[in-house]
Amino acid sequence: MSYLLENLKLKEIFKKKETKEVKKEEYHFSISQAASQETVNFPETEDKTKIDFRYPLIVPYAYAHIAWDEVQNELVYKLEEPAIDPRELDILKKLEQGVKEFINMSFISVKEKETLIEFLEKNVRILLTEMNIRLEKNSYLKIMYYIYRDFIGLNKMEPLMNDYFIEDIECNGKNSPLYIVHRKYGNLKTSIIFKDMEELTNFVEKLAQKCGRYISYSTPIVDGVLPDGSRINATFTEDVSSKGPTFTIRKFTKDPWSPTKLMDVGTASPELLSYIWLLVENGSNVLVVGGTGSGKTSLINSIAFFIPPQSRIVSIEDSRELRLEHENWLPSVARAGVGADKDKVGEVTMFDLLKESFRQRPDYIIVGEVRGTEASVLFQGMAAGHASMATMHADDVRTVIRRLQTPPINLSPSLVETLDAICLMTHAKIKNVDTRKVSAIQEILSVKDSGEVEVNVPFKWDPKTNNFLFKKQSNVFDKIILKKGMDRQKLDYEFTVRAKLLLELYKKKIFEFVKVQKIVHSYYKTPEKVLREFGIIK
Repeated sequence: MSYLLENLKLKEIFKKKETKEVKKEEYHFSISQAASQETVNFPETEDKTKIDFRYPLIVPYAYAHIAWDEVQNELVYKLEEPAIDPRELDILKKLEQGVKEFINMSFISVKEKETLIEFLEKNVRILLTEMNIRLEKNSYLKIMYYIYRDFIGLNKMEPLMNDYFIEDIECNGKNSPLYIVHRKYGNLKTSIIFKDMEELTNFVEKLAQKCGRYISYSTPIVDGVLPDGSRINATFTEDVSSKGPTFTIRKFTKDPWSPTKLMDVGTASPELLSYIWLLVENGSNVLVVGGTGSGKTSLINSIAFFIPPQSRIVSIEDSRELRLEHENWLPSVARAGVGADKDKVGEVTMFDLLKESFRQRPDYIIVGEVRGTEASVLFQGMAAGHASMATMHADDVRTVIRRLQTPPINLSPSLVETLDAICLMTHAKIKNVDTRKVSAIQEILSVKDSGEVEVNVPFKWDPKTNNFLFKKQSNVFDKIILKKGMDRQKLDYEFTVRAKLLLELYKKKIFEFVKVQKIVHSYYKTPEKVLREFGIIK
């Protein structure tokens, strides 16, 4: 049968599908939640050649298999999905063509995955009945999995999007294996390859559509955010990337990491977090700096846990990454304009949002990432008394100061000095395991026109012992004492009991961000009650 005749037949099927009774089957397609951090216990071995581990992604259909490849002489990530025979593949193609006939705007607008699966399954059964195709249970479920994956999910990427342990997915073009950044094993080559240029092009277009963006030969680069919060960057043509369309997906955990979770993964110590807690509570200005993927956003999200519960927070980002459990929070996101560069309509920049934020009476301003001219507005806000937090790409304090004092930011030394503390984030390997660390906290004492900066370092991570070292001398604490009229003994007491409280939460494995946030908020209201509850005081 020709494609045209088959297409006409499918259209006739759907004209009468509403009146057609479909026989109920004894089985239905369903999927279970992927493995979580708590349910996967990776083998603890320093010998990578001994690793051969499998865990579920989409139960019971897709699994991740991480094992040593003797041929490539490296650890690889293999995606395992149901194998289908030629007959099943032929039926799948026919069903996919039929499914395309009834997808409409009402289907696209539905957000609940269960509703979408039910809708798909109902119409697949109609197609099977009309085409007089009978399938065994196993074949039916396999075919439904692929239809679900390609129409509701992100095609080949859908299982990877369900992998909690993947941070980044990287495609470098046609005929290149995809790479991932794994939370446990770092950079891994995968078994997934786009061998067909049309398939890769269509997938990049689908990514852009999922983000509500447009990509084409005239606009071949797109940055956007998927419905689950993952961030994408994609290119479209061989003119831009020689191997054809490319994409990078930065995944984020569904729930932000709490301060105690940072302790659990070794990013920070209870004393370090207690210090930051006091800085945040007392309106200090904090900048989190580090390289790409060093954990800047995770840290600043955790820092925001310490903002007093009644305070007004305004956050400004170019793509939505911050997730706060705070009632009085106004999240703002920059918007790209439409049209040519000189005639863009509807663009809302981070500079615009930051400038307007001061009219929204914020107690705290959080800027997702400082890159350009918006920094001058941010630091003027700091000088005016607005407590602020932000992230910046840099490797050390001198690089930060240099960027702040040179174009396009051009801040004066006096404005730079309004910054109280810089948290340095870094990648580290502990016993061959990739991790992230707050490598140091440096307090800004003075900044000169030449770019030279004088700092005090109250906290520092020692890579040799994997311990956080700290000293009690703190210039920012001295500022707080003068600003608030607080007794030094009282401040030292608060530092100590809060560190003990965070340690107790860690010992009791209270990591869930909503629970931790409630305890922090309760401490602001009834500190003695909370301290007694956790045995800090009697």
